[in-house]
Amino acid sequence: MITPAEANHSHIPEHDHDKCVSEALDTAVQLCVVRGVQLTPIRQKVLELIWESHKAVKAYELLDRLKPLMDAAKPATIYRALDFLIEQGLIHRVESLNAFVGCICSAHQHEQLLLICNNCQEVEERAAPEVMQALSQEIKLADFIVHSKAIEIHGVCAKCNETMSESRR
Repeated sequence: MITPAEANHSHIPEHDHDKCVSEALDTAVQLCVVRGVQLTPIRQKVLELIWESHKAVKAYELLDRLKPLMDAAKPATIYRALDFLIEQGLIHRVESLNAFVGCICSAHQHEQLLLICNNCQEVEERAAPEVMQALSQEIKLADFIVHSKAIEIHGVCAKCNETMSESRR
């Protein structure tokens, strides 16, 4: 089996998504204990809902899915949980979609390169150290102070590209 850090997404045949989710949730619990912050039941449920797939999910979609489980859930409930999960590095905000996706390497601070498939909507997180290093050098040359750094690239993932190529044959 492969870990979430080794597998980028569920379109990889040997990707065990149940294990991926389980490891992400276990990591979240461990990190919150070490950091002395509380992963409340609502925060944990929001994290679980985000990890249901590798597709970015919008806040109101999360609210719709949380409502049947917690009738008192309001938009503020979701946004507070999302803010906490982002602050702890457990999820990423996909700015171009105004949505959220689980972080596959939340155990350490990192910059993000997100590949977003316009066809299946899956978001693949990549470390891309060479890209990030080159970007950091350019930022330093510009004497620019960074508040956050994420690169989002929209296109077609390998699985969808393969499916489209097969349908053209």
